[in-house]
Amino acid sequence: MLNEKLVKKIVEKNQLLEKGLYDTAVKEAKKQKKDLESYLIEKKLVGESALYEHAAEVLRLPFLNLKNQIIHKDILFLIPEPIALTHKILAFDKDAHNLKIVVTDPNDLQTFEFIRKKTGLSLLLHLATPSQIQEGLKQYHRSLEAEFQTISNPRQSEQQSGREEKPLAELAKDLPVIRIVDTLMEYAIFEGASDIHIEPEERQLVVRYRIDGILQDVMTLPKPVQSGLVARIKILSNLKIDEHRLPQDGRFKIETSEYKVAFRVSIIPVFDGEKVVMRLLNEKSQVLTLEQLGLQPKAHDIVKRNIKKPHGMILVTGPTGSGKTTTLYTILNMLNTPDVNISTIEDPIEYRMPRVNQSQVNPKIGFTFAGGLRAFLRQDPDIIMVGEIRDTETAEIAIHAAMTGHLVLSTLHTNDAVTTLPRLMEMEVPTFLVASTTNVIIGQRLVRKICQSCIQSYNLNTEDITELQKAFNIPSILKTLAREGIILNEKQGLDELLFYKGVGCKECNSTGYKGRIGIYEIFEITPEVSAMVRKHATREELLEVAIRQGMISMLEDGFIKAKSGITTLEEVLRVTKE
Repeated sequence: MLNEKLVKKIVEKNQLLEKGLYDTAVKEAKKQKKDLESYLIEKKLVGESALYEHAAEVLRLPFLNLKNQIIHKDILFLIPEPIALTHKILAFDKDAHNLKIVVTDPNDLQTFEFIRKKTGLSLLLHLATPSQIQEGLKQYHRSLEAEFQTISNPRQSEQQSGREEKPLAELAKDLPVIRIVDTLMEYAIFEGASDIHIEPEERQLVVRYRIDGILQDVMTLPKPVQSGLVARIKILSNLKIDEHRLPQDGRFKIETSEYKVAFRVSIIPVFDGEKVVMRLLNEKSQVLTLEQLGLQPKAHDIVKRNIKKPHGMILVTGPTGSGKTTTLYTILNMLNTPDVNISTIEDPIEYRMPRVNQSQVNPKIGFTFAGGLRAFLRQDPDIIMVGEIRDTETAEIAIHAAMTGHLVLSTLHTNDAVTTLPRLMEMEVPTFLVASTTNVIIGQRLVRKICQSCIQSYNLNTEDITELQKAFNIPSILKTLAREGIILNEKQGLDELLFYKGVGCKECNSTGYKGRIGIYEIFEITPEVSAMVRKHATREELLEVAIRQGMISMLEDGFIKAKSGITTLEEVLRVTKE
């Protein structure tokens, strides 16, 4: 990390920013309690590479581009992994007397002294950008499968029968098993996985990670480690290790200086053993803003306007894994001020929020969404979040709470925003209550973002255009793109428009995608919509009014993001097809 004095020197010397802009950035960084370097890069006022290349000149250090740099394992491991991760340092080359290391902070003298003593070599410092070093650190995990073979196969033929006879509790304490489980979890955290799937087959154990919403095969493990590995996870989750016939659910947490992650564990019996799925919940992850979620300016204004209302309902809809909870937490974070009392009932609590009273449902003892919601109303709340409206009872209590002066946030499983109102009416909630309490409905999906390191533009071919025209109302989509200023006019043909895709590189593991963002439709309940709901309007009639009021559909929002180089058309079609 570069200090403020050095950043100022670099910016002034190389005229990277106008004086006025720089002074404003310094004030804003202090106001937001961020270091200047992070603020400048985050706001894209200065490029990270440019900043560090100029820093290397000032510090008289060679600048190293770590992209496509393969580091030999024996050199990499000269710096222990915990030191490398904590201090953002990588060893990349050496000779008989010197060790070449790449750093972001050339003043970390204490750590350099430690490495000198440990290796017995003089250090030659190079500078690199923090994001490239972060990528380089993943090389500690690159040879993971080879590592697993070493862990699980020593004298396997001799020990296999003996291992199977060991009690499960002992098997779970075997050092190789502990190392496998630890590395599995650590690797998942580094790869940004949301779930780990451990699936037993007849002759092997398959491990898959869900990264950016897509399941990917990561490795296969030998069958003999299966019993010990599952037993180890059961012990961590405080589950019965000798129960193999019934499903079990548990939870545990791991915490280091780098991360704090809760693992939600589900184990079910399958034909070849027990399948384990672990959901990773990063408790240190920062709450996003509405802009970071991916809301268009008009949609952002509608949501902001409606969350300022003192009562009513804000509903977020979409299938499992569409980011509904993240949207609710983002809104809660905006509402979380010292002058309000916020209570939530969730299943489960995914993120901890300071000053928010969070409860978790427990159906075994009768603590349901409806029961918790009733109890909350006796706790003098201003804002209530209900994890999900699943039944008529919960819907009625939530709507009555919204009607009696509370702001209620919740989720519902419907395919789009407009269908939510008929769905509530199907739950036998009186139509006048639905009409008078609902403020805004947010429909959403998550799409993968194009990897910016290998992004490439292209034009649609005739075959692609024909397929799109068959599936969608393209003139209507083009009209919306023109209205929003994304294209010049609605008469432009699809063949004239540039779209984008990632060709695949090391940064994105050759997928062409890195990270995810939401596509949304924001349905504001205006007086006209309320009047129609009271008359039991159908979904089609409500949709017609929403479009007339200027609602951008999820598909249209997806096309806007595809045309802007944020995601691909394939991703938009994948998540919006019904």
